[in-house]
Amino acid sequence: MTREHALPRPARTATGARDRLVLPPHARGMRIGLFGGTFDPAHAAHRAACLLALRRLDLDRVWWLVTPGNPLKDTSELAPLSTRLAAATALAHHPRIDVTDLEAELGTTYTYATISYLVRRCPGVRFVWIMGADNLRSFDRWQHWRGIAALVPIVVIDRLGPSLYASASAAGQALARFRIPESAAKTLPERKPPAWIYLHGLKSPLSSTALRAARALQNG
Repeated sequence: MTREHALPRPARTATGARDRLVLPPHARGMRIGLFGGTFDPAHAAHRAACLLALRRLDLDRVWWLVTPGNPLKDTSELAPLSTRLAAATALAHHPRIDVTDLEAELGTTYTYATISYLVRRCPGVRFVWIMGADNLRSFDRWQHWRGIAALVPIVVIDRLGPSLYASASAAGQALARFRIPESAAKTLPERKPPAWIYLHGLKSPLSSTALRAARALQNG
C-alpha cells in the first residue's frame, strides 16, 4: 500500500473548533481488545472469538471497529456501512462489546493509523489487537504491519483450517521470537509490544467470505 498514513484529524466545526470523537467507555488501566473488519456480514464466529479473548486475556471490553472498507479486498459490492454497523450491533449483544464506526469518523481504513490514534488518545489504556488465524497468514501485506506489532500486543484466534499454516506465514515467522505461551494469556495486555499469543479453542467454519457467496447465490 502506498497511500499516506498520516493520522487523520476530526473535521473542523463552523466555529473552527475541532470536533472531539466520542469513544466507547474506557479509562486508564483498562484492558481493551480491538477487533476490526468489514463485518460483511457479521457472524457468530466473530462474537465467539471476542468472548474467548475476553475470558482468556481477562479483558475489560472489546471494541468492534466496523471499517468503511478493506484495502486488500474488492469492496465494490460491500454492503453500506450503516447496514453492517446495525447488523454487528444486533449480533454482538453483550454488555462488554462495543460496536463503533470509529474508522469512518477518522477517515481511515488502515489499522496502523487507527491504532496510532487510539494509543495517543487513550494514554494508559492497555489495548490488544484481536485477529483470526487467517489474518495472521496475510498480515505481512498490511500497511506498516511491523509498526502495528510494535504498538500493541496481538492475540491470534484459532480458526478451522488456517491454524495449520498461520504460524508458518511470513509474519508468523518474523514475529516468532515475540510469541508467548498460551498459558500466559492473562499477562498479554500488560506486556510491552511486540508480544503476541495464539489462542486455541475456537474451531468455527464460518467466514464472512463464504456467507457473502451464499448470499449472492440466494439473490441470484
